[in-house]
Amino acid sequence: MDPNKTQMAPGPDPNRTQMVGDDPNRTQAMAPLPSRGVEAMVIAGRACALANSPAREQYLIDLRGAAGAAGMPMGRTSVNLCLVIDRSGSMEGPPLDYVKQACSYVVDMLSQDDVLSIVTFEEIVEVLMPPRRVANKELIKEHISRILPGNTTNLYDGLSLAAQQLMSTAESGLATRMVVFSDGDPTAGIKDFGALIQHVGEIKARGISCTFLGFGPDYNEELLAGMAKKAAGNYYYIARPELIPEVFRAELDKLMTVSGRNLKLKVKSARWVTLRQIYGHDIPQGQREIEIQLADLERGMSLNVALDFEFQNHPLGHYRVASGVLEYDDAITGKTETIYLDFVIEFTADAARCSVAQDPRVAQSVEVSIASRAVEKTMMGLKSGQVTEAMAVADLQRTQMLLAQDGRADEARQVGQAIQDLKSGNRGSVEKTLMGAVVSLDQGKTQAD
Repeated sequence: MDPNKTQMAPGPDPNRTQMVGDDPNRTQAMAPLPSRGVEAMVIAGRACALANSPAREQYLIDLRGAAGAAGMPMGRTSVNLCLVIDRSGSMEGPPLDYVKQACSYVVDMLSQDDVLSIVTFEEIVEVLMPPRRVANKELIKEHISRILPGNTTNLYDGLSLAAQQLMSTAESGLATRMVVFSDGDPTAGIKDFGALIQHVGEIKARGISCTFLGFGPDYNEELLAGMAKKAAGNYYYIARPELIPEVFRAELDKLMTVSGRNLKLKVKSARWVTLRQIYGHDIPQGQREIEIQLADLERGMSLNVALDFEFQNHPLGHYRVASGVLEYDDAITGKTETIYLDFVIEFTADAARCSVAQDPRVAQSVEVSIASRAVEKTMMGLKSGQVTEAMAVADLQRTQMLLAQDGRADEARQVGQAIQDLKSGNRGSVEKTLMGAVVSLDQGKTQAD
């Protein structure tokens, strides 16, 4: 039999594109065991589409970071952390002093169950501390205090050396993260934008997420944010160096409560279905099988992935339009777990049933993604001069209101800060602040209800 043919479902194989019977409620994933770190559900925008006519519908994959078995909270996750410190000449003075302060603060937060390594980069890239348990904290902080500024910025080799340190720790069950502090553009080694983006993508493929903290007026926000997105990590714009410790504490708190790591989503659509887009992700067009990397998921957080499918004419009945597989490293079980996902819709001749309002959870997720693209459009318009500052303020105010209504308080605050900067003539901070909002929106994470 042709495995790609749409067929009446003969058995439980979740990977076959099949007719699934007449159960209208089969629009969610198989429920994972309650002892797993991640729960998943697929929500259809509408339960029905018009039969024998071209149709289109959006779906939402709602991933939740679980607290633990039977609702019991689990202890904090042990980490394999590498701090990657830009010590180029532009870091001399307060910037480097605050980075040292933040790193020392991090050392105090870690325990003997954590592994820490430190890499510094300028023109020369060095291992300040190879991976080791955090036992003698005072000695580690003493080494940090001795970091001195150098010359140019060799970011590429700094990332490479940091990845080597993290990969040399063979212990499983640790949340692995690279955190990069930088205040400037790469000026030594490999400087090409595309090569750097590809490099962090390769690092992510080895199970290492990267977070980038940019501060000062001179760093390239497009590069740092692009690398953060490619590595499924976080990006922060730090307006003042003295904020570095506070921002880093928030990042470390997230890392220590991870319930699912290295999330990889694979989606395979039926032959007669086109996957138009996965909101917030760049995907190749015209392919039936797509794979994307997602951000790590912390306890109590929700990660939403919205997808847009287009259907050719199809006869009456309930059909699986696509199947999905989520693979991830589970912080509760200590194993690589798999969750199977079904995307199902009923094709009907009843036009009234097809015209009902879209599920508000799906609509909201799509709306947030559209808001992210609106922010990007405003940034590009400002850069090219096609959008005046007054026009940008008006556009951003509309976006801020939408984000606030959708419960995206952090991103609404960032957009509000950009509006204030525009009004006060502080153009240098506007794009850096807005880029942080875009990365966060595209990541799709919010506090779970």
